[in-house]
Amino acid sequence: MRQPSILTATLSPLIFLASCGNGAGGDNPPAVEAAAAQVFATTERGSFDRPWAAAFLPGTALLFVTEKPGTMKFVDTRTRRTGTVTGTPRVDHGGQGGLGDLAFLPAEAAGEVGARTIYLSWVEAGANDTRGAVVGKGTLRCPDSNACAIEGLEVIWRQTPKVSGRGHFSHRIAVSPDGRHLFVSSGERQKMEPAQDPSNNLGSVARLNLDGTPAAGNAFSGQAGKAQDIWSYGHRNVLGLAFDRDGRLWGAEHGPAGGDELNLVEKGANYGWPRVSDGDHYDGTPIPRNATSTAYHPSAITWNPVIAPGSLMFYRGGLFPGFKDNALIAGLSSNAIVRVAIDGDTAREVARYTMDSRIRGVVEGPDGALWAIEDGTGGRLLELRPR
Repeated sequence: MRQPSILTATLSPLIFLASCGNGAGGDNPPAVEAAAAQVFATTERGSFDRPWAAAFLPGTALLFVTEKPGTMKFVDTRTRRTGTVTGTPRVDHGGQGGLGDLAFLPAEAAGEVGARTIYLSWVEAGANDTRGAVVGKGTLRCPDSNACAIEGLEVIWRQTPKVSGRGHFSHRIAVSPDGRHLFVSSGERQKMEPAQDPSNNLGSVARLNLDGTPAAGNAFSGQAGKAQDIWSYGHRNVLGLAFDRDGRLWGAEHGPAGGDELNLVEKGANYGWPRVSDGDHYDGTPIPRNATSTAYHPSAITWNPVIAPGSLMFYRGGLFPGFKDNALIAGLSSNAIVRVAIDGDTAREVARYTMDSRIRGVVEGPDGALWAIEDGTGGRLLELRPR
């Protein structure tokens, strides 16, 4: 077994250079904390098979973790007991696809643990070697201390159309602060052009009622030939989706070769992919930079080199006072947790905490501790507390 993760005591020049993400105007270098090892005391709390997402059941210490092959487990973070979840869907597992995100309704926090609404996203196979992301709604029941089950799981939303390939599903879920809507990120499936075509919901963020139907007042509500669930579009691959303290939605998005983005996600806004980007195509073909056009919504931050975001959250706890209301982004290729301060419509990276592995997700526990999941086979669950 690997030793518990310890943050590096000093940042190498390579890590420092990788931290220099630009703001929308290219003049927003981060203030990197050199004494990163002094920030977290890190304890390993188990391992998982290619974990993708984690979420606490509101009002409890139960942390649920999805695994890409289609399984789901939970950890009682107080007693350390673990258990399995039955009733998970059949998934199309491969590439970036499989079982994805999970979400609960905060309004049910005071309810019985034995019956809670659960939302899951996963990749579903279609005809002729096609596939697409879906969101399902069911009831989570935990009748005993070692097992939970999902009952009545039904698909309530689909990424359309289903296309070939196994990349850029996105399928991140966020519940609005008022508890009335679901927001779902829908990747452009590595097809690029659909992100600029609002007749489909690829390359968009969808806004739904809790039953999965398109919400009233979306970007193209009532317009013939337009996808009624679209809130914003022109996205590439949004893997982080979260609301800040003011109830505004933010998205952390993978760019191509360079140009990862943090965006304030607003109704009807077009974020420009693939017309503009602060990165280039993988074959080296240049893409016009974001700043060359005023037709698209500007990013709050772009990163080049990339951070490869895995999840996004806003810290609201008290264990790390300096983190209050900051965004925390899990970093995959950057092997880091990236901390971002929000100021109005602008943002800046203020610190980067380097880990010894790819970080798929970070969530906040009931007492303000952070819980991180590593990417890949044997990805560990790490409890992070002040050192």
